[in-house]
Amino acid sequence: MRKLIFTVMTIVLLTITVHADDNKEALDTFYNYVNAANTYSNSVTGYYAPTAKIIRQVIKPDGKTVDVYTDTATYITQMKIGQAGAKLRNYKNNYSNVTVTPISKGKVKISSVRHPSVDNDSLKAYMIFQKQSNGKWIIIEEMMQTRQQIFLKYVK
Repeated sequence: MRKLIFTVMTIVLLTITVHADDNKEALDTFYNYVNAANTYSNSVTGYYAPTAKIIRQVIKPDGKTVDVYTDTATYITQMKIGQAGAKLRNYKNNYSNVTVTPISKGKVKISSVRHPSVDNDSLKAYMIFQKQSNGKWIIIEEMMQTRQQIFLKYVK
């Protein structure tokens, strides 16, 4: 009986350790991503999986929300176009209330509140990171709220 209890406790502790390592690695990747984005680094595009699910949740003036979906390639193209103007305005995103939620081994959800530097807004955001076989963490899903109504033209 003692061996069984010891074995179960060992497995539980190892599982907790694996999730803790995943959480830290994914969180480190998140902060590296934020730094790359805020310094307009070309490396920011490498944080996304080629098949990532990108969601912009548009907050309409009446407070209702509309989800706008796009693919990675389109999003990266739009990001590169917008980067020049953002750099001129010194646009940055700051994040608060960052929480890490393990989904499964090698998959972590990081939720936060995003604060664009150009206004005094607080917007919900999350990214799901997945560890690749080479040890690299990439974004496989991202949702960010926005009040930019221009995204509504992409609703399908």
